[in-house]
Amino acid sequence: MARRRKGRPIDGVILLDKPMGISSNDALQKVKRIFFAQKAGHTGALDPLATGMLPICFGEATKFSQFLLDSDKRYRVIAKLGERTDTSDSDGQVVQTREVKVDRGQLERCIAKFRGTTDQIPSMYSALKYQGRKLYEYAREGIEVPRESRKITVYSIELLRFEGHEVEMEVHCSKGTYIRTITDDLGEMLGCGAHVTYLRRTGVAKYPMERVVTLEQLNALLDQAKEQDIEPGDLLDPLMLPTDTAVQDLPEVNIVPASAVYILNGNPVQAGTVPAEGTIVRITVGEAREFIGVGVIDAEGMLAPKRVMANQQVE
Repeated sequence: MARRRKGRPIDGVILLDKPMGISSNDALQKVKRIFFAQKAGHTGALDPLATGMLPICFGEATKFSQFLLDSDKRYRVIAKLGERTDTSDSDGQVVQTREVKVDRGQLERCIAKFRGTTDQIPSMYSALKYQGRKLYEYAREGIEVPRESRKITVYSIELLRFEGHEVEMEVHCSKGTYIRTITDDLGEMLGCGAHVTYLRRTGVAKYPMERVVTLEQLNALLDQAKEQDIEPGDLLDPLMLPTDTAVQDLPEVNIVPASAVYILNGNPVQAGTVPAEGTIVRITVGEAREFIGVGVIDAEGMLAPKRVMANQQVE
């Protein structure tokens, strides 16, 4: 019996423009198959309704995906006033209909209340877990469980359009912010209810929206490779961003090659100028500033490895 091929050991990040109507995991599996990647993971799920930037990490980049999960996000959202749904978006069932008596001034005043750091209670239709099960699994069974509020920060929220019962906004927020919950809370503030009808993620960390690619584009390159009888990776791999882009927001500590050997073997080293104790840093080596991993500054001011690149050769 022939052994099944496991895929290519590729490293890097692809910025997928997730289409509407499929889960983030479905999108991940499609991309993983197209690239024939040995290992892949996404960095922060988008609802089936949502579209937009979904960074997918391959190989060694999966070690650093948590830093993208923790990064800021940007969204474009359209809400419909007058209807509240059980999921706070148009995929759910309408549970309440109310008359809309809202003017632009009232709307802008209510939107302004979301700016800054606030407490948000996650929706029952979220992937957070309670006693080992995801909240949406309870919600689908009609069970409501207690949820703890979480601190979120909305750096900016701007009204782009207010026409009829439609409100379009742009939001820049911290990790863990549920746009559906903001929309539902806004509807209650206005006294008419609201739900999300359109949601697009336009930014994760500092990744440029210009680098996103669609499944259609990836499949077209796959077909092109077959027609030209070349390796698909020759056309697909140039679309990947380097592994260290997942941690581009972390402060850098550059070390000499001799110290890198110790770091790669799990040992702390002394470095030149280092940030304060407890700071998570990006570790690079030599004049070429080759990325080898992420570390933390310990109590003695030493640079201690936290996650490092496997099989890394340092000159």
